[in-house]
This record gives sequence, structure tokens and C-alpha cells, in this order.
Amino acid sequence: MTVCAPPGLDHAYDFLGAGADVVPVPSVAALRNACIGADVVHAHGLNASVRAALALSGTPEPATPLVTTWHTRGHAEGARAGLVRMLERRTVRAAAVVLGTSSELVDRARRRGARDARLAPVTIPAAHAPVCLHDGKARAELGAVDRPLLMAVGALRPGRGYRTLLDAARVWRDLDPQPLLVIAGEGPERAGLQRRIETEGLAVRLLGRRTDIAELLAAADVAVLPSRWEARSMLAQEALRLGVPLVATAVGGVPELVGDAAELVPYGDAAALAGTVRGLLDDTDRRLDLAAAGRVQARGWPTEDETIAHVLSVYDELTGR
Repeated sequence: MTVCAPPGLDHAYDFLGAGADVVPVPSVAALRNACIGADVVHAHGLNASVRAALALSGTPEPATPLVTTWHTRGHAEGARAGLVRMLERRTVRAAAVVLGTSSELVDRARRRGARDARLAPVTIPAAHAPVCLHDGKARAELGAVDRPLLMAVGALRPGRGYRTLLDAARVWRDLDPQPLLVIAGEGPERAGLQRRIETEGLAVRLLGRRTDIAELLAAADVAVLPSRWEARSMLAQEALRLGVPLVATAVGGVPELVGDAAELVPYGDAAALAGTVRGLLDDTDRRLDLAAAGRVQARGWPTEDETIAHVLSVYDELTGR
């Protein structure tokens, strides 16, 4: 297997450690050369799919089959929205198979003209080390020993719903004890969010990037996912696996992912978000029910082996093996 990726990504994903050859691809021409002789080319995401489609359009017949996986969708307005639609149409029509990580993405690919669009069983690796729920050390580090702890995770960028989350935190100021909201992640909205936190005196901490997400999440009373759109949210998967009650927006693939094992609210509705979290904090039995339901729901998700087997079966189908 050969992985074509921008320089530096091997450090994050350890492609070499997994036994793959790594080829830096700074240009479409370099990618075209790397694809020569390939049995199948698999691109992840819209940008990679566009580049792969362009690279394969210049290779000799017979054409190498292209598989593309959509993990998310672009949010754009005006002329940029039209450009995104055009790129999506071009890539799905060039692909032999489009894999979507949620039913909504599969439907979107079909609307764009995909010849073959399928739901992909995708998972994230489960934590290998045991995690202690309500770890006192983690709560003490975060400053939530004698107060409820709420946690959100994700890049600090538009569309993640953090402004709505801060609106909800303003409502929680009336609770006694006042819950502490911690947000793990980094991004361009950090400065603006920090100004609001300080100006409005909100009980919110921006933690930046963390490598101990599972440990921190396990210590939380409630996990919060306020995003505008998600497919298979990593936070949702981690929370349900750990038995941490989740409040999430009813968007994208979230309802399909969590089933009845989480509380769902409309995107951008701070009152609904604040009220639902408050209701959970006041109802220990409901939190315990959600914790149990989350673990059951997580056991029904595909395993890593099933994810790999599905992708390999697509490759075998396209190569006639």
C-alpha cells in the first residue's frame, strides 16, 4: 500500500509504522506519477478527491478505479457554494464508488450524480487503556471538584456552535453550584471566545489541544456537542463508549449515530441546549439511563476489523478479485 499525503502527515498518523510506503504529493503531477500502476486509488475528503480525479484523468486506459470517502460536507455560501457543488459533482462522477460516513452524505452523493454511493461502516479506535469515570485527579486539575463538569471537544472555528454554547453558559450562571464548562480544541475563534468568557464572567475554560481527551471526558458529568453539522462525531462516539451522558444537536449523522442514547436539541437554540443540560444535571436517574444506553449503542457500531474488511471488499470488487 502507498499513502500519498502532504509532507509531515506521517508524523501525525504513522503511515510508515503501519507498513505503508509514503509519497509526498505537493502537486497533481506528483500524484499522477504515484498512481501509475495502482490497482485502486482511494481518496478521503473533497480536496483529496478532486486532486485524485484530476490525476487519474491523465493516466492511460484502462482507467484506475477511484474510491472516495466523504467524512464531512462543506458549508459555503454564495459563489463558493456553487463551486463546492461543482467539485462534488465532478468527483462523484469520476468515482467508481463513493463511501459516505452517514446516510445523509450518501444521499448527497447520489444527488450529485454518483453512480454507486454506499454507507461506510467507519469507527474510531477504542481507547486501549482503561479509563476511570469521574477521575478525581482530572476534576481537580480542571477546577470542578465540588461542581458539575461539562465538556465539549473540537476545533474552535465557525460552525462548531461554541457561540451558542457560551449563550447557554450564561444561563447556567444562575445554577448553584454553577457548572464549569471546559472546551478542548484550538482554532481561529479562540480569541473571540476568550473575550466573551472574560467580559461576561462565564464559568468556561478553553483548554487548547489536549492528548488526554478520553481521561478528561470520562471525568465529565455531561458531554456537549453543539455543532452545526457532524457525520460520525468523535466526541459522540467517545462519550457513549465511556458512558458519559451526551447532549448534541440533531444534525447530519448524529441522530443515526446515537439513536436514543443521547439528548438531542436543535442547532443554534441556546435555550434548548441550556435547559436540556440543566435537566440532566438535576436528574441523576436520567444520566444513569443515558450512560447505560450509550454503552449499549456503542456496542452496535462497527469494529476496526469490520471497517477494514468493508473497505477491502470494495477493493476486491473493483479489481475482480
